[in-house]
Amino acid sequence: MAIVVLVLWLFTAGAGFYLLATSNLGRARPAATTPATEPAPAEQATVPAAAAAAAATPSSSKRELRRAARERFDPPSLTAAKNAPAVPGLRSLLEFAHPAFAIVGLGFWLGFTMVHDRALGWIAFGLVTATVCLGLTWYTANTRAARREGPPGSEPAPAFRTPLVLLHGSAATVTFALAALTALILSH
Repeated sequence: MAIVVLVLWLFTAGAGFYLLATSNLGRARPAATTPATEPAPAEQATVPAAAAAAAATPSSSKRELRRAARERFDPPSLTAAKNAPAVPGLRSLLEFAHPAFAIVGLGFWLGFTMVHDRALGWIAFGLVTATVCLGLTWYTANTRAARREGPPGSEPAPAFRTPLVLLHGSAATVTFALAALTALILSH
């Protein structure tokens, strides 16, 4: 069973690397700057984008209209801080951490498969759990970035092929489940 998980883990890693190779992550991106440090143009200081959008749509709810009225007086620095990502550079960190945890976990699982040491199996299972969590966070961050349109010249949202994402996610789910089952069965 450990060998099946190892092969499935390798398949998942291969699908993930192919997914990275076919995405737009390898293309040159502009230098990352935080919107809070950039000076805002004068026309944005008078009417924030949210207030203008809420006032422009006739079907705005009362809540949106109240929010737009409050945001009218926000200074440009506050508007920029509200539009900034919660953790700047989160996607870049996840671009590194998700594959790194997967590769290290694969190494521990290979060691577990070769010597059947339970500690290696549980370490590998912990790493695959962390990898799944990082992958889901990365997917969520990319989905949110794709929905939100940034100003011209800002970093483009990563573009992945949906069937490949589904294949990678499905293989990762099965790998996670089989690794848990294998670690539980072989620990007794």
